[in-house]
Amino acid sequence: MISVIVPVYNEEDAVAGCLSALDTALKDFTDYEIIIVNDGSTDNTLDVLRRLNMVNIKVINHIENYGYGKSLYDGICAAKYNCIGIIDGDGSYNAERIKDLYKFYPSYDMVVGAREGNEYKKGFFKSIARTFFQFLVEYASGRKVPDANSGLRIFNRELVLNYKDSLCTGFSFTTTITLLFLLNHYAIKYVPIEYLARRGKSKVKHFKDTLRALQIIIESILFYNPLKLFLLIANINVSFGLVLWILNHYLFSKNATVTIISAISIASFPLIFCLGLLSTQLRKNHSQRKP
Repeated sequence: MISVIVPVYNEEDAVAGCLSALDTALKDFTDYEIIIVNDGSTDNTLDVLRRLNMVNIKVINHIENYGYGKSLYDGICAAKYNCIGIIDGDGSYNAERIKDLYKFYPSYDMVVGAREGNEYKKGFFKSIARTFFQFLVEYASGRKVPDANSGLRIFNRELVLNYKDSLCTGFSFTTTITLLFLLNHYAIKYVPIEYLARRGKSKVKHFKDTLRALQIIIESILFYNPLKLFLLIANINVSFGLVLWILNHYLFSKNATVTIISAISIASFPLIFCLGLLSTQLRKNHSQRKP
């Protein structure tokens, strides 16, 4: 039994076909429901949804556009089954692959469709942001993460709701829950899938959503593993200081100001490291005081 959440925003051309494919893919389940969250669409998406003649579909309508993460969260709250699947309503995922992911549930707390293919690699800015976020997630968790923000996955509803205050309401919702599961030592399985060309225009606001994702990731690391964040900052400072010292020695003729800046950067390591230890101890004390 499974509840599948499909967030949509201005997807009038794609949503009917996606839902039909999803409904067909879920026929093998004992019982299922599809929850469509229309996130304040300004085109004919809502009219298309209302005309659908499908028994197991429930429509939640946002009067305004609240964001991808908020849509998923509202769908999760409205779901009647503890097994939650999510999939985008733009045709970028093959709905049939949900059955392949479900084979590993509930042995794993979350099963993620790890995207592959030419469509996934497109976009220079997206590629840089994706690589950077993947580095942060892997650095914080100490585990290999093939795809941190795939929009096709299955997970335990109760586990996600336990961290409702830490979830991102934007496009980084999936990155956030990946990081939360990793930092809290839940089991995650990655299943390779092909990422398809979406139908219609992307609604991602790259700069805004990237900054918001970065904020959420840093907050999560700071809360669950602060020492790693402080170590990262300390290592960046030391690396900057060493590079500056080398450049100063060979290019800047040993400029006094550059030498001082270099020395301060390198000498900051123990101070930042101690702050990390203090933050870690404060977090442990806070956790021990919880009832």
